Amino acid sequence: MAEGHTVEGRQFRTKADYEAALRDKKKIDAIKAKMDLNSPKDVLALYEQMQGGAYRFESMVGNDFDDYIYELAEKLKQPGSGAAGKTGKAKKSMAAKRPGGGGLQAKGGKASSGGSGAAKTKNKNGPGGGKISLKDFDKDMQKEIAAQMKARDRRRRWLVALCSVGAVLGFGYFFIYYYVAERTEASYEELASLKNSEILAEPVNKEEEKKVIVVRGEQEEIVLPDILDDYKTLYNKNKKLIGWLKIDDTIIDYPVMQTSNNEYYLDHNFNQEKDNNGSIFMDADCVAYPRSQNLILYGHHMKSGKMFGDLEKYASEAYYRDHSIIKFDTIYEKSVYQVMYVFRARVLKENEIAFKYYQFINANSGEEFNSYMNEMAEMSLYDTGLTAEYGDELLTLSTCDHSQTDGRFVVVAKRVQ
Repeated sequence: MAEGHTVEGRQFRTKADYEAALRDKKKIDAIKAKMDLNSPKDVLALYEQMQGGAYRFESMVGNDFDDYIYELAEKLKQPGSGAAGKTGKAKKSMAAKRPGGGGLQAKGGKASSGGSGAAKTKNKNGPGGGKISLKDFDKDMQKEIAAQMKARDRRRRWLVALCSVGAVLGFGYFFIYYYVAERTEASYEELASLKNSEILAEPVNKEEEKKVIVVRGEQEEIVLPDILDDYKTLYNKNKKLIGWLKIDDTIIDYPVMQTSNNEYYLDHNFNQEKDNNGSIFMDADCVAYPRSQNLILYGHHMKSGKMFGDLEKYASEAYYRDHSIIKFDTIYEKSVYQVMYVFRARVLKENEIAFKYYQFINANSGEEFNSYMNEMAEMSLYDTGLTAEYGDELLTLSTCDHSQTDGRFVVVAKRVQ
C-alpha cells in the first residue's frame, strides 16, 4: 500500500477514497482552528452543529472525528459518569485525544490497526483510545463544565415552561375564538327565526317615529312609514335595526344596523354585546327613508367567512354569475338588487383628489352620477354588462382587502325590484 494513501492513520486503497479523506481532514483542521476543543462550551456547540447537519463527512477520517466529538459531548453532558480515566486526577492533553494525536498512528505513518481500504477496525471510543470522564479534567475545568451544564439545564427548564405557557395560551385563544364564533352564529340563526314573528311585535308609536330631515336647505318633519311586519319583533329588540341583508347560497344572511357613527358596530353584535365579529351596518350618512340614492353597508372580512368574509369571492366572475342577486330589505320596504361592479380600492387621505366610493351617497346631478359610474366601471374587475342611470337606486357592500394597505373590496349592485 502506498504510504501516500494514508490520512490520520487510515489507509485507503483507491484514489477517490484517499481524496475524500483529505477533504475530511481539511474540514476537520478548519473546525479545530475555529473551535477550542479544550472548552466544554465550544465542544457542546460543535456537537449541536454536527447533530444539526452543519458538517458532512465522506470518509472514515471524518467518522472518527464525528465519533470523538459525540463521545466527548456525551461525557460533558453527564458529569461524573464514565468508566475510563479512573486514575481520578489524570490531566491528559486534549491533543492526545484528537484524530492523529496519538494511539492511532504507528511510526512512519503506518496504521497500527493494519488492513486494506479503510481500516478494518473502528475506534468507537474516539481518537485516543479510552472513554472520557469528568475526572479526566482539572478542578477548574470541572467547575466550568458543571456551570455550563447547570446553565443548559436552566435554559431547558425555562424553554419547557415557556412552551407550556404558549401552548396553553394558544389553545385558550382558539377555544375562545371558536366559542364566540359559534355563539355568534347561533345568535344570528335565532334572529333569523324572529323575522316575520309577532312575539314582540308591539304597535309603534307614530309620535316616536317622526323624523326631521333637510329639504332644499330647510328642515322638514316627516312621518316614517310603518315598519314591515317581518321586522317588527326584531326592531323592538333593538331599535338600531335598519334592515336585513341576504345572498342566497352564501353565509351572508344578517340583520343590518345603523347608529349615528360608524364605530359602534365594528365590535358589537345585534344584542349590543362586545363581539370582534361586529355586525353588518349602514353608513351613518345614509338614509333608509326617504331613501338615499346609494346605501353603503360595511362588514368585517372575517377569516372564518362570517360577516363579509366571503364577499371577496366575487373577485371570480364565475362566482358572480352564480350569486348576482342580492336581497336587501330596509325595515320599511323589500328590495332586490343585481351586482353591477366589483372592484378593489383604498381608503384615501382627505386631501387626495380622487374618486372615493365611500363618499358617494347622493349625486347632485346626472353628470355627477355618470362620472361616479364611469369611475367604478373603470375599476371593476370584469364587465357584468349592467349599467345604471341617474335616478336608479344602488347598494354598495364594502369590506377590508388584505392584499393592500388600507385596502377595500367593494361590490356595487343596482336595484331591480
